[in-house]
Amino acid sequence: MDGLPKRFDVIVYPAAELRGEVRAQPSKNYTTRYLLAAALAPGETRVVGAATSEDAGAMLRCLGDWGAGIEHCGEDVVVRGFGARPRAGVTLNPGNAGAVARFLMGVAALTEQTTFVTDHPDSLGRRPQGDLLEALARLGARVRSEDGRLPVTISGPVRGGTVEVSAERSSQYASALMFLAPLLPGGLDLRLTGDIKSHAPLRQTLDTLAAFGVQASASEDLGRVTIPGGQTYQSGRVTVPGDYPGSAALLAAAATRPGEVRLSNLREHDLQGEREAVAVLREMGAAITREGDTLTVRGGAPLWAVTRDGDGFTDAVQALTAAAALAQGTTTWENVATLRLKECDRISDTRRELERLGLHASETGDSLSVSGTATLAGGVTADGHGDHRMIMLLTILGLSAQAPLRITGAHHIRKSYPLFFRHLEALGARFDYPEATRA
Repeated sequence: MDGLPKRFDVIVYPAAELRGEVRAQPSKNYTTRYLLAAALAPGETRVVGAATSEDAGAMLRCLGDWGAGIEHCGEDVVVRGFGARPRAGVTLNPGNAGAVARFLMGVAALTEQTTFVTDHPDSLGRRPQGDLLEALARLGARVRSEDGRLPVTISGPVRGGTVEVSAERSSQYASALMFLAPLLPGGLDLRLTGDIKSHAPLRQTLDTLAAFGVQASASEDLGRVTIPGGQTYQSGRVTVPGDYPGSAALLAAAATRPGEVRLSNLREHDLQGEREAVAVLREMGAAITREGDTLTVRGGAPLWAVTRDGDGFTDAVQALTAAAALAQGTTTWENVATLRLKECDRISDTRRELERLGLHASETGDSLSVSGTATLAGGVTADGHGDHRMIMLLTILGLSAQAPLRITGAHHIRKSYPLFFRHLEALGARFDYPEATRA
């Protein structure tokens, strides 16, 4: 797919400038949602311009194991759905795709015994699932797990009605129940409890349901979501929009190096919360203009620190942290405790990697601060922590360093953005890809 070794590190060379045009990759978050909804729809659905990330592959693999027909047609995927009847007695392995695992756990309540395992015990295997499992159990599901973590076995049937689910640690638990709700005879009246995190992904799920003909209503604060039962997902044709989380990394790279970069396929009024990264970079002083679905960044201007609530754009915080590390002053991202529950601890691990590069960074339980520098030495080896967003952050910094920067485990970029390095090369960046010495 990208012509690179299966496992590789990356050596990032300083870039004098970045210049050119790239079409934003398809949205990972919309792709996984559309593929699941397509499988829940009887008949054939064509998902136009589907992402090719590892998360998308994990969703397709699991849906195929559940009985969906999958056909790749160029950049599109045609799904022949199983409707409300996934196969029973199946073991699903979503790899390291947390959202995929959780969405499928909700739908597993339609089956008799679906077991979820992972070959990433130190990443997805450690991430909590208990809030979702408790909600499913209250609906009547039989759930087996140890401490609310994988492996997990779920069996239905479940009843509809009113159910509470915590949204304190992740919005994905509520999204999982939203995909299940229309297929229950009684539907679901969801009450989201706690400090609701990541409103934007919840709105993406509601948008996906609407695209497949499912009726749903939600309060303005998303604290209550009502989805009538007895509905059928409608097959058809859906087009995946461009990906803002991954594009935030290209925008940050372009803002921190001289040159001019055009990034197309980014809808202005998209529901992805990471769209806010454009406004944050502008607030920092980046020269970004929009013409339709194309953003143009004229890089090299001085950047200034900001203090922002990062909860609405959590998947862009790493990329924006790279820009902050090259800005004047101290930037703080507040209300980002959920970053600790990703592929790595994106607060503590990020602080450590920034310090390894000679930067000053600090943290609290739910915030991350970084003081910018005008000179970044480079010439060290940084740890990618098996996290695609961390790899993006470190790559952006490497482009502005005075000496090459090596990032270990760079192949994990494929989780969300397989062509990340190729796209940067098209803009003038230079990399080497030695095979990784460890996973």
